[in-house]
Amino acid sequence: MIKSEQTQYGPGDPNCPYCGGLGYVGADVPVSDPEFGKLRICVCRAKELNTRQREHLQTISNLGSLSEMTFDNFQPRGRVGMPRQQADTLEQAYNTASNFVGTLKGWLLLLGRYGTGKTHLAAAIANQAVKMGVETLFLTVPDLLDWLRFAFSAQAESGFESRFEAIRNVPLLIMDDFGTHNATAWAQEKLFQILDYRYVAKLPTVITSNLNLNDFEGRINSRLLDPQLVTRVDILAPDYRNPTNDVGHHELSSLALHGSQTFERFELRKDEGLPKGDVQSLSEALSIAKSYAERPQGWLVFFGPYGCGKTHLAAAIGNYQASISVPPLMVVVPDLLDHLRASFSPQSGTSLDKRFEEIRSTYLLILDDLGTQSATPWAREKLYQLFNYRYIAELPTVITTSLAPGELDPRLLARISDRRLSKPVYMSAPAYTGEKKSRK
Repeated sequence: MIKSEQTQYGPGDPNCPYCGGLGYVGADVPVSDPEFGKLRICVCRAKELNTRQREHLQTISNLGSLSEMTFDNFQPRGRVGMPRQQADTLEQAYNTASNFVGTLKGWLLLLGRYGTGKTHLAAAIANQAVKMGVETLFLTVPDLLDWLRFAFSAQAESGFESRFEAIRNVPLLIMDDFGTHNATAWAQEKLFQILDYRYVAKLPTVITSNLNLNDFEGRINSRLLDPQLVTRVDILAPDYRNPTNDVGHHELSSLALHGSQTFERFELRKDEGLPKGDVQSLSEALSIAKSYAERPQGWLVFFGPYGCGKTHLAAAIGNYQASISVPPLMVVVPDLLDHLRASFSPQSGTSLDKRFEEIRSTYLLILDDLGTQSATPWAREKLYQLFNYRYIAELPTVITTSLAPGELDPRLLARISDRRLSKPVYMSAPAYTGEKKSRK
């Protein structure tokens, strides 16, 4: 019987002791064996065929320039200095992807913002699978839909049905950038048919997306929530391609502008000759803010005049969280409403619903300067919807306002006043000027 050890003879070499250059040999089995008399590929030619097979698989995989993306050149902990929790999620995604390609069972769902490494890990899975001889198809979802649409044209080499079946039945399908496609009824239906077929057949599938899970179409979302089949990993790392945003601030967040406002730099202003009560209110506010930053729970509302330090403490909470976890979203309330209004523009790449959803559902939201916004009916309604959602969901929220409680919208005040969820902090100090006064 021909063994599978390496041979020094090339294909067609007449000196090959096994086949004499024919490339095939008879099976070394008894006459009674069903394999007797059948030809097998000689080891001198097997290497060439394996190389051809890998090249063929590489071609049909559609990896192209992504063929250089492997597990070996992926940085499991991301950039140096990345907050620990963000690095942990990236490493978890790396380990999960490595394990997935070792078994090729079930589905793998990689979620995260742009530039977090989702495509690299998906391509690494594809490249490893191709090396293992597994037929693989790697497609961004917009390209997948374009490929199907092109099948209807006269120039297409294959018909729609054959292409559709090839996608549905490929042993390993990788769908990159799910959610960036044009969500027409036809596109939604085709994607559902592909995923539903593979769901029922339990065919190995990898999906990457920058959407929240709730943003997926309902039928697809239902299948992605199946813990028996789908392994989900949320990558919280920042955009690797944007080193200036090394902690991953949200595009709407102003927290990066307050990078110098930390607890260590907050002054209690004892040298300004302030009344004892004002100094005490600053000290108590600092202590409460530090405790909240360690473990954000419920709502924290800073009341006080302009310039007393409310924004500094709110930003310090955000900066502390950014140093250990995912940077929270900090936004001035008038700016928040401007961002929502901007989504009405035809040039906006984000719909109002999606923009509003990402703001109201973010884990920790810091709303600065509540009460300075234009009090139009639309603005009041949007703020109420935002407050009401976070109130019911009990999501951590920090609010600063220069208004007295009685000056707030009654609907907002009702939620802020609920002491089971919200803690008010009153800061009575006047605006900070930096002027020192000598003591008598």
